[in-house]
Amino acid sequence: MDAVIRPLFLYFFLLVVFSIAGKRSMAEMDTFDMVTLLIISEASQNALVGQNLSVTYALLVIITLVACTVFMAWWKARSPRIEHLLQGGPIIIVENGRLLRDRMKRAYVDEQDILSSARKDQIERLDQIKFAILETSGQISIIPKAGPVEK
Repeated sequence: MDAVIRPLFLYFFLLVVFSIAGKRSMAEMDTFDMVTLLIISEASQNALVGQNLSVTYALLVIITLVACTVFMAWWKARSPRIEHLLQGGPIIIVENGRLLRDRMKRAYVDEQDILSSARKDQIERLDQIKFAILETSGQISIIPKAGPVEK
């Protein structure tokens, strides 16, 4: 039973921790994030298996984690409320060239993140942006202002 309880607990604990970390931090990982993820992975592995190194125990842990993932995907697909709770929704962070700093702060996004995404669409300045939207994936979608844009 320990091979089922440990993974379930750890799965939901990590789900909460990564949800708190925010969309943006998961979308664009840097070296520090990768190192942190590797350390979390190692610590999680130790917490999952404890002192039991049997193949049967490891298989049960893997099956439990995969079952959790499948169940959560199934649940999210059937309940918009659960999907919104787990992933949130898209967040408008720029409106008509104006930064919405309170939303940016909560999402851990700065002006350079927005301008970096805008440059991919050949947009150079904030005043050329009608909307910038932080998607649930962590990516920033840019909607340019219509009409000719001064350079």
